[in-house]
Amino acid sequence: QVHLVESGGGLVQPGGSLRLSCAASGRFFSIATMGWYRQAPGKERDLVASITSGGDTEYGDSVKGRFTISRDNAKNTVYLQMNSLKPEDTAVYYCKGGRANWGQGTQVTVSS
Repeated sequence: QVHLVESGGGLVQPGGSLRLSCAASGRFFSIATMGWYRQAPGKERDLVASITSGGDTEYGDSVKGRFTISRDNAKNTVYLQMNSLKPEDTAVYYCKGGRANWGQGTQVTVSS
């Protein structure tokens, strides 16, 4: 069982930055792929970014050039650096590890 804990969410003004972290703990050998998803009210949960243990990345079209995902395998932690934030980035952000392990979600609100 993998336990995922997110941190770093909060309130930020448009154009600002946030850095989300997700630490994995529990009983597991490895997690091949970790990622970030987000869900806004009335919307589906969509991929923001993902990264494999080898460093291969994938991004949603709306965040390319603004967000960067990274990973520290020694710490079992994945990060999401969010720059040039827009109001439409407002959502609950969820960390995903492997096939079916999810964090509790962290709120990101971009508002002036």
